[in-house]
Amino acid sequence: MKKLSKLSMIVMTLFLLVGCGNLGESSLSSHSQNGKKVTTTQASKSGQYSTLLQNGHYKTSPISGVTGDSDSNNNHNLRSFEAGLISVSQKEFSPDKYFFQEGQMISTATAQKWLNRKSADNPLGLNPKDNGSKDPDKRNPIYLQQLLEQDFYTQNDKDYRLAGMTVGLSMNDIDYYTKERYGAVFETKISDSQRQAMGQEMANKVVQRLRKNNNLRNIPIVIGLYRQNVNDSLVGGTFFSYGVSHKNGESIKDWKPIKEQNQVLPVVNNETPINSNDADDFSNFKNHIESYFPNLSGVTAQVHYQDGSLNGMVITITTQFYGVAQIRSFTQFVQEAANRYLPQQPALEIKIQTVQDMQSLITKDYNSKQFTNHVLISY
Repeated sequence: MKKLSKLSMIVMTLFLLVGCGNLGESSLSSHSQNGKKVTTTQASKSGQYSTLLQNGHYKTSPISGVTGDSDSNNNHNLRSFEAGLISVSQKEFSPDKYFFQEGQMISTATAQKWLNRKSADNPLGLNPKDNGSKDPDKRNPIYLQQLLEQDFYTQNDKDYRLAGMTVGLSMNDIDYYTKERYGAVFETKISDSQRQAMGQEMANKVVQRLRKNNNLRNIPIVIGLYRQNVNDSLVGGTFFSYGVSHKNGESIKDWKPIKEQNQVLPVVNNETPINSNDADDFSNFKNHIESYFPNLSGVTAQVHYQDGSLNGMVITITTQFYGVAQIRSFTQFVQEAANRYLPQQPALEIKIQTVQDMQSLITKDYNSKQFTNHVLISY
């Protein structure tokens, strides 16, 4: 079992941002018995959640960063898993009605048991028993790599009560393993059909276990299934389906597909662009800024598609500029080039940085023509 840096997971969240005997309490109040006062942040713009704060403090989930025993190692997966789960939650829990809090109902110990293999010592393991084989095609792989929980509250007078929960199951595309400690890494490929079937089976077990807590019997529970990308990918994975267990339900009978794709531009390993027009637009943008500023170390983009349409683009430009005047001038030039060459529909984020530090940031919301930029300075 591996656990990522708690600080890094907090930063990710803020930036984006054995049974169940100890799954926690289900209601919060500004005059609660334990003396904790609950306040909320205000969403910075429409479509974002207001967040619950207890005694003025943001509460992190105890299971953030807890991962399974596969040697999967791609930080892009961690970011896209959390950001994507918020999008899944928004399908059922409107930010106009619900308040967000990182999951508090599943404990670290519970998550670790669920993520481990099922065994005589761990009957709650969601991953299958080790059959003893080391052959890539014969062994039972680790399917489930990570769990993530998000809780949603509604307000009634001064009380905030748990009204919904979303749990993400991050499923491996490849299970990386060693045949001996510190030995060479081998791979077991998991097919789409295997991942879907195992994900749905695990989801129903999770719902059944959560319903054993009386506080969780009468709320909708959403389960999102996520496919992790391979270790050497420069983008994270994507969600491929989700389902809802409505009040008192102990299973999910209706699974809805999610059609998402991620890719890096320029494409690598002879890949075919998801959309050649978008790839050409980025290439023209890249060539334009490199022709005026040839001392750039690199210009790359991550593109995100939903239902076949470009939804978001994150561009990273690595420069050798350090002077504030240089960065300001270059930022203005890049913004003008983005407005001229890049698609206008998707949300855009352009990070201008050196190998050591972020220098400036240019952003644009989805379906907006208005760019904003900020040059970072210090005193």
